[in-house]
Amino acid sequence: MLYRLPPLNALRAFEAAARHLSFKQAARELSVTPGAISQQIKRLESDLGTQLFRRRPTSLQLTEAGQDYLPVIRRAFERISEATERLQVARGIEVVTVSSMSGFAAKWLVPRLGRFRALHPNIDVRISTSWHLVDFGREDVDVAIRHGLGRYPGLRSWRVLVEDMVPVCSPKLLAGRPALRELSDLGNHTLLHDEERRDWSLWLEAAGVTGIDGTRGLSFSEETLMLEAAIEGQGIALGRSALIERDLEQGRLVKPFDVQIPNAFAYYLVCPEGRADRPKIVAFRDWLLREAGREAGSASP
Repeated sequence: MLYRLPPLNALRAFEAAARHLSFKQAARELSVTPGAISQQIKRLESDLGTQLFRRRPTSLQLTEAGQDYLPVIRRAFERISEATERLQVARGIEVVTVSSMSGFAAKWLVPRLGRFRALHPNIDVRISTSWHLVDFGREDVDVAIRHGLGRYPGLRSWRVLVEDMVPVCSPKLLAGRPALRELSDLGNHTLLHDEERRDWSLWLEAAGVTGIDGTRGLSFSEETLMLEAAIEGQGIALGRSALIERDLEQGRLVKPFDVQIPNAFAYYLVCPEGRADRPKIVAFRDWLLREAGREAGSASP
C-alpha cells in the first residue's frame, strides 16, 4: 500500500505549535527558529490544501480543521513512540527522555553524559530542550530539569544544583579599554542579557551598585547565545555558575570581579510520583545527583 504522508518534520512542527499555541515555544522545544516552524506549517497547510491555524497579532488559534487533525497526529506519534520503546526494550535497551532548558543541557548536562553511558550502556538518553512546563500526561518525557524554587505540586523533585550569578567576559575585553577594574566600570561597557532583562538590575542592586541602568545592552532569546556573545568580546554577561564552569576552566571566559550573588532559584529534577521508582529513572537521578555533588536522598527542600 502506498501511503500519502506529509513530511515528518512538518507534522512535528504542527503538533508542537498546536500544543503550545505558539510558534516561538514550538521552536524552543524543537531547537529550531520560529521562522522554520512557520515555514513548516505553511508547507503542511499547502500540502493539505487547508488552513490549520488562525494567525493573530498576539495569539495563535487552531482552525476547525486543525482541531480535527491534532488528535490524529498526536495518536500517531504516541503509537510510533510506544512501538519504538517496545523494540528497544526487546533488545535490552531502555530510553530515558529528559526535558531540559537548552542552556543547562548544552553547558552542563551534555558534556557529562559520557560518564552516564559508561555506567549504564543499556540506557539511552534522549534530550529534549524547552522552557515550557512539561505535561507528563501528554508528552513523551520521563523526567524534566527545571529552574525554579522547587514548588512543583504533584511531582517528585530533587534539588540538583544551586548557583551564583557571576559577571563574566572575554579575556580580551578585560585586557582592553575602557577599564574594567571596579564595579562602577560596568557603566562603560555593554551589558548582555537574556530576553527577560531582569538579572542585571537585581544583581546590581544586591551588589550595592548605583548609577548604572541594568536594563540596557543586548538581549538574547537563549542563554547560550548570550554567553557566546560574551566569549566573542561583545560585552559582559551575568552568567549562572553552573553554566559557565567549563568556559572559565578553558579560558574562554574570565571573571572581572570577585563578586558573586546567590540566586534564589536552583535546578531541580522532577517527575511524576508514579514513575519516580522506575529503574531507569532511579539510575539517571542517582547519577545526576552524584555529578552535582549531592546525595540521592536530598529530596525537594
